[in-house]
This record gives sequence, structure tokens and C-alpha cells, in this order.
Amino acid sequence: MEVHFASILLAVLVSASSLLAQSAPTSGNKKFPLRIHGFLLGNYTARTADAHPPGEEGGRFLWADERLRLELSGDTAKGNLSFLFKGDLFHDAVTNKVDGVVREAYLNYSRARFDVRLGRQIVTWGVGDLLFINDVFPKDWSAFFSGRPLEYLKVGVDAAKVHVTTPALNVELVVIPFFEADNLPGPERFFFFDPLANISNRTLSEPASTAGNTEFALRLYRRVFKSDVSLYAYRGYWRQPSFRPDQLPLPTQLRGFYPRLAVYGASGQRNLGAGLLSVEAGYYDSQDDRRGTDPAISNSQFRFLVGYQQQLANEFTLGAQYYAEVLIDYSAYKATLPSGFPVQDRTRHLLTLRLTKFLKYQTWKLSLFNFYSPSDQDALLIPEVWHAITDRLSLTVGANVFAGRRPTTFLGQFDRNDNVYVVLRFDF
Repeated sequence: MEVHFASILLAVLVSASSLLAQSAPTSGNKKFPLRIHGFLLGNYTARTADAHPPGEEGGRFLWADERLRLELSGDTAKGNLSFLFKGDLFHDAVTNKVDGVVREAYLNYSRARFDVRLGRQIVTWGVGDLLFINDVFPKDWSAFFSGRPLEYLKVGVDAAKVHVTTPALNVELVVIPFFEADNLPGPERFFFFDPLANISNRTLSEPASTAGNTEFALRLYRRVFKSDVSLYAYRGYWRQPSFRPDQLPLPTQLRGFYPRLAVYGASGQRNLGAGLLSVEAGYYDSQDDRRGTDPAISNSQFRFLVGYQQQLANEFTLGAQYYAEVLIDYSAYKATLPSGFPVQDRTRHLLTLRLTKFLKYQTWKLSLFNFYSPSDQDALLIPEVWHAITDRLSLTVGANVFAGRRPTTFLGQFDRNDNVYVVLRFDF
């Protein structure tokens, strides 16, 4: 379905560009405003330890690819109709396969206070720095943990987005008819904790593309008392699957599915002192298990974060965040947890720290991002150096260093996946 839909989108964009070209002015020195950009990318991520998962993809390299990005954009002379296409053609050197992917491909129609966007698009909500509460849209965690450029953490959705601006309130509505799951690290290239790893008989079904399964996401926002305030609502599904065993305590088959989810939240940002204060909260209503008695489905949760960012010196910025997840119906969760499964804490705490320093007219960037959970006692350290060799050519070198006291916590389970990555990029 995804390839077919991408093909339709590409055909629509080709037709749109043809129509735009016909409507573009030809008199004088004006040209049809079709813009072409892109980049060439080499991205290589090597493990720092000798251990690697079994199989053809579990070698020294966690990731290795060469990639061509092509970005086409254009609009009419009046600018009310526009389109954007971003596509990648790449060679996966780990599997020695050539493939392609449509990152974004949409048509956009704008009026004075009204915008409609139709097609594959990346939507970003919330105020967290690599922490997501009301950003309920799909993520590629495999890309994030394997040293790929940060833009590949976000995954596009095939959707319709309506944006309305008024003096009193701004409204953004996203309608997603085709479900898109998170891309999670797989056993082919990652070590991670799986309490039922010995069960290979597994099925996974996604929500059918029907009217009743359509996802809706709503954002209302405006400026209030010198603060940017947003309210959010979402109806859809958990983007990470749940698995139900056929029998306990000795299951022989696992059936995977995506439970229904509703999210209600809010966020705010404002200047405080010499820095920027960010606050965000959300209630995750696990609609298929509101009592918390089904061990196969995640409990309802309350999530909260507060962050602060400030420039401490010339070209040197510090950002810090505190984040918490609180399980609802915790006693029911503990009472129904199958024997042998690790027990989660009622509250998971997480601290982040980001340090960024630019040097030599911003041709060098030194950065450090750190996740640390005092409740799970695990961490992820991401040091990175970026250098602009020329205006078009840049080099990035970084690492993902995991640590944890237990192999069952979110970050601790990846402790054997430490890696170093190199990214060479040429923009055109």
C-alpha cells in the first residue's frame, strides 16, 4: 500500500509541476519558480565491541549506506498553490541492496488565514528536545540509535493537514487514514531485551485503513501572557506494538497488534531570565485497557517535562530537561504481570543535558547530548563533532554510548550496541 500510495503522490506532483509550469509567467525575466536541491550522503556506523547479533546483518557495521536526496519544490506566481517532494535513493552496504524511499511529497494550498496540505508529510508538535509527549507521530528509533542524521528520527505520514489562523486562536488538524508504526530496533542488528525471545512464531497486524480507524490529531495554540501555549488532542493507536501470548506460562505463539490510544495534553514556552522555559504534559488514555488489568497492553500514563535553555557564553548554549512517566493503576499492573517479567517502577524519571559550542565562525560545532534515568539507572551519551569543510561539504563524527545496571531497562538493554558514526555530506 505504501509504495502504491507513494507512486500516486509522485504522479500527482509531476502533474502539478506541469500545471504550475503552464501557469507560470513567461514575460520579462521571470522564470518558473521550480527549485531543485539535494545532497549526497555517506553514513557509516561501526560497533565498538566485537560482539554482534547472529545473522547476515549482524556484522561490525550497525549501519552503512550511500544516499542521494532529491528535493523538488515549486509554487504558482501568486504563491497560493505549492508542492514539495523529498525522496532518497540509497545503497544499503550492510545488505548490499539498492532501494528508495519518499520522505515527503505533498501539495499545499494557502489562503489568507487557511492552509491545506495533502500527502506525505512530517509533523512535529511539542516543546521537548528529543523527548516526545504530544508529538504522537511516528519515529524511527532504529535510525536514532544507529548514528544516522537526526532528521531521520522523524517519519512521514500520509495525511491531510488543515491550518486555520484567527486573531483569537490558531487551529491545526491532522487526519491520518493510513496507520504508520514506529520503526524499532530489530534483532538483525541490535541487542535488546525480549522476555519471549525464544518464541519465533509471531504475527503482527496493523489497523485496517477504514474510516473508523482514521487517526485524528488536533492542536489549538495562541500567545497568552507572553507565553506560547498549545492544547492537544489525539485519537489513534500506540505506535509500538503489543504482543499477546496464546497461553501462559508456556506460550508457543505471539500475536502482535496496536492497541487504541487517546492523548490529551498541553505545552507552554516563554522567556525566563536570560533563557527559555518549556513545559509540557500529556495524559495517555490506553483505551483498550483502561483498568490496567491486561498485561499485554501498556497502562494509561501521565507524562510531564520541564526544560530550560540558555546561552551561557558566546556561541555556547546549555539545555536541560526533566521528564517523568507515571503509570496509572499500578497495583493492577503488578497483580497481572506474568511471572518472570521485570517490574517497572510506578514513575520513570529521566534527565537530559545538551551542550552546544560553535567555533571559527560556526564552521565547527561541538555538541553533547546525555540521557540519564535515576530510576532505571541507565544512560545514553551522544558526543558529536560537526565541521563545515566548505559551504557545501561537511563532516560529522559522533558516538552512541549506552550504559545501564540492568539489561531490562529502556536504555540499559542497548548496552552492547555502543557505536561510532561518520557522516560525510555534500549539498547541492
